[in-house]
Amino acid sequence: MSDVPIPGGRDVRGRLEEPDAETESVVIACPPHPQHGGSRSDQRLVAVSEALGEAGIACLRFDYGAWDEGRGEREDVRNAVRWADDRYDEVGLFGYSFGASQALLAAADLDGPIAGVAALAPTASLGPDLDAVAALAALEAPALVLYGERDTTADWEPVLERARERGDDVVSLPADHFFLGTREEIAEAVAAFFASAFERP
Repeated sequence: MSDVPIPGGRDVRGRLEEPDAETESVVIACPPHPQHGGSRSDQRLVAVSEALGEAGIACLRFDYGAWDEGRGEREDVRNAVRWADDRYDEVGLFGYSFGASQALLAAADLDGPIAGVAALAPTASLGPDLDAVAALAALEAPALVLYGERDTTADWEPVLERARERGDDVVSLPADHFFLGTREEIAEAVAAFFASAFERP
């Protein structure tokens, strides 16, 4: 485990966790809304990171820079991917809530290829020009969308509909937006998704 400064002009720092064996694959984990306490220490991100490590995949959890209405945060994700792309052969994105939408937004127009995107409780839009549904439609990589059946916080239905139209993987969970009691199931589903995505040509 090591602390990582992410270059790019904003104060962005991450925590890199690598499996025991050497790996060429990494997943960038994007936290929920920073103004609501979202950080790289979010327990859903930690659970996913641990499951990825058990699957032989590295994970970079990071904190966004200063609040910038979603636009600077999208660039933070892009910069984290660029950092990872210089060090690993395969890069994926995972995010929760605000971070799920940011993962989709960043992945849709990155310079290099993304192996896959896993989005837990993504919301359809984060504001003008931050349309996660359109980003998913433009995404060339496979996606996994996980949602809580009782989640009334995030506007996830339009994202789910687009994912189904694309033929992406969808996981329904008996939970609200906080997913209490389902973290292990989430972590296992995300790790399995990326284990498969990284094997695809």
